[in-house]
Amino acid sequence: MNVIGQTHIGLVRENNQDALEYGTLDSATQYAVVCDGMGGANGGNIASKIAVEVIGSRIRDGYQAEQGSVERLLESAMNTANIGVYDRAQQQPELIGMGTTVVAVVTSGHKAYVSHVGDSRLYLWRKRTLTAVTRDHSVVQELVERGQITEEEARSHPRKNYITRALGVRDSESGEFDELDLMPGDRLLLCTDGLTNEVSREDIGRLLELPAEAALEGLIRAALNGGGADNITVVLMDID
Repeated sequence: MNVIGQTHIGLVRENNQDALEYGTLDSATQYAVVCDGMGGANGGNIASKIAVEVIGSRIRDGYQAEQGSVERLLESAMNTANIGVYDRAQQQPELIGMGTTVVAVVTSGHKAYVSHVGDSRLYLWRKRTLTAVTRDHSVVQELVERGQITEEEARSHPRKNYITRALGVRDSESGEFDELDLMPGDRLLLCTDGLTNEVSREDIGRLLELPAEAALEGLIRAALNGGGADNITVVLMDID
């Protein structure tokens, strides 16, 4: 097992509103959390930081391989993070409306447990094939599903950054849960839209063929070469 990650401010933004945390829980278990804040420079920073800290802490403190359900653990972590972001905004009126996307993953053996809100994504790379695991909670995703635009058109659509769900905007929000069977040699990619808006799916898949550290650096560099218009965050989780 191996999990590595990196975040970059990009070439346009004045601050980094992305946040990430990752680590190992035991010899067979690792976790990662990636967030992309929204709500202005200060609000976005605060929302993503709160969510990463709360979810990471809940996963670390609550995970026990032989007890309970990882789904319930992730549900509790996302709910608690939502309350944390929302309550902070109520205490500081200038932060009203701030929120954050989240994608959180726990891998245990050959299972991955996933919870997400918004348009930060999880991909599975297996045998040179890249598959999206999460579904964006966004306006353009709804247009794609209705057949009104193509996935390629969605990348440059004027409303590509309009998300329909985020943690902290409302007093109640929970993540969408998925469970995934894994195989030795699989690689999971967690990322914010600073990567996917700048780098094609084909190029992401090609870079994921590299060893982990080279792939990580290559993905960040590709997003910067594509314009670096947003903050960029990437986490890679390799499965033995």
